Amino acid sequence: MPNAALPVGLGPAAAGGKASRVVSPQGGSGQGGSGQGGSGGTGPPGEGASRVLVAVAHGSADPRASATIAGLAAVARERSPGLDLRTAFLGHAPPSLPQVLGTIEADREVTVLPLLLTAAYHSKADIPRILARTPRTQGPRVSYGATLGPHPLLLDALDRRLAEADPVAYRDPARTAVVLTAAGSSDPEANATIARMAAQWQARTGWFAVRPAYASAAEPSPAAAVAGLLRNGAPRVVVATYLLAPGLFADRIRHTALSAGAAAVSPALGACAEVADVMLDRFAQAGSTRRTAA
Repeated sequence: MPNAALPVGLGPAAAGGKASRVVSPQGGSGQGGSGQGGSGGTGPPGEGASRVLVAVAHGSADPRASATIAGLAAVARERSPGLDLRTAFLGHAPPSLPQVLGTIEADREVTVLPLLLTAAYHSKADIPRILARTPRTQGPRVSYGATLGPHPLLLDALDRRLAEADPVAYRDPARTAVVLTAAGSSDPEANATIARMAAQWQARTGWFAVRPAYASAAEPSPAAAVAGLLRNGAPRVVVATYLLAPGLFADRIRHTALSAGAAAVSPALGACAEVADVMLDRFAQAGSTRRTAA
């Protein structure tokens, strides 16, 4: 896609080129942290050699999901040479968080980072409960990091995937409405986070409209949001999938949205540089704040 057609805020990295951000194994960034509360600093000399990042994803029986998390971890390691990054899953796929923690030497420092796009039940209750039940007598010291979202780079990741799925949308954003579709949650604040992201994306890019939607647990559904925008005069509607990995929800979003008249549906964010940089940024923040797990 020529540079003239790049979406607002979408740099060469998000358009498919290589981003320049490389993060030290201590968790600090050569550019400085980005996003909400980004630290931009590095720990004391040699600290990164003892710190381990354990990234915990939701997990799925769909093998595409595990493969995507493995790919994301590979991107993060490439962008942070020397990083000791291990992955775990809350369910449906091995290894579990306790299994991974059990393989780490007792003299190491561990940051457990939830690979979740919003703060809801899994990050607020599920993972803390698992950590509280994990024996600590002779185990490593564990701190707990923040969820990936919200973070400005995740809007860049959404831009990347939508531009790949539908380059036409960025030639005249004012003629395209976007349905920003997340998994959905019973936690109202998690859903409100998606609504705020939709407003930010609208303001930054100048879409005809951006409406939040949810694959489960909340309304509107992506199909209802697509139909409503078309009914209200949107020239065309596309759907941006705000999920980390492919699976049941991503497939459902795509099928129902296209059936409702969407012109295109972007895939899950997956193993892209922007998501890897968010993960590294959260790791840096956890290193500077050291939130001890309960």
